[in-house]
Amino acid sequence: MDIPSRAEIEAAAQFLLASTDVRPKIALVLGSGLGALAEQVTGGIDLPAGEIPGWPASTVEGHAGRVRLGLLEGHPVIAQQGRVHFYEGYSMPRIGFPIRVMQQMGVEVLIATNAAGAVNPDYQPGDLMLIRDHLNLLGMAGESPLRGPNLDEFGPRFPDMSAAYDRGLLELARQVAAEAGLQLREGVYVCLAGPSFETPADLRFLRMVGVDAVGMSTVPEVTIARHGGTRVLGISGISNKANLNGGTPTSHAEVLQAGQVIGPRLMALIQGVLRRL
Repeated sequence: MDIPSRAEIEAAAQFLLASTDVRPKIALVLGSGLGALAEQVTGGIDLPAGEIPGWPASTVEGHAGRVRLGLLEGHPVIAQQGRVHFYEGYSMPRIGFPIRVMQQMGVEVLIATNAAGAVNPDYQPGDLMLIRDHLNLLGMAGESPLRGPNLDEFGPRFPDMSAAYDRGLLELARQVAAEAGLQLREGVYVCLAGPSFETPADLRFLRMVGVDAVGMSTVPEVTIARHGGTRVLGISGISNKANLNGGTPTSHAEVLQAGQVIGPRLMALIQGVLRRL
């Protein structure tokens, strides 16, 4: 199993720190079709993911596979423009590697975004959903990014996940949305392995256990972030309606198209939160 070593984490962090004077305190992970926010990061550099030692490279359309360091709303940030997923063949610990590197660089806050399918039938494409909690089905099945030797310098062997999403950051996001007139849903996100989309039976099961939105990312990154004490704000952009009874097929093109609507709303919300931090 591919488990990044402490030396790999340090090497990647040193490579990034040597490439720029920016010392990021906030990290942005930008999901499918949501990478445009990285264009608002100024005064820094872009690096292809493939140039960073050990950094996994995305193979999915809508994930640019770049890392940008610079300033956003006056904060030094690192923006991961595109991520990798379990279905691409990466191990869970390797998927969490970028977050480990960001922690090594001194990041204190992670803003994780994704494109997600609606499970809650009230949700509409284009909606934003604050992730209040998540259901870690992959972790329950034994696929954890924390598998392997514990890195004690980052966090404990058995980290608490009772407040995975920071309550203070959630409240800031609510205030920003209210002041900007942005409709903001809140709910539970579930990460499935993918890459196939869900069957109607899958979706009915997920709805029955309290899930509001479904995707194929984010939970591994949040698990690593919380293990290392990083505060997390999670936001899903709803890309398609629940297909609870079997209807119009879901496609990745639909997800990317929805990102064009979600993008400006997501930017307004995240930039508003950063202005209040």
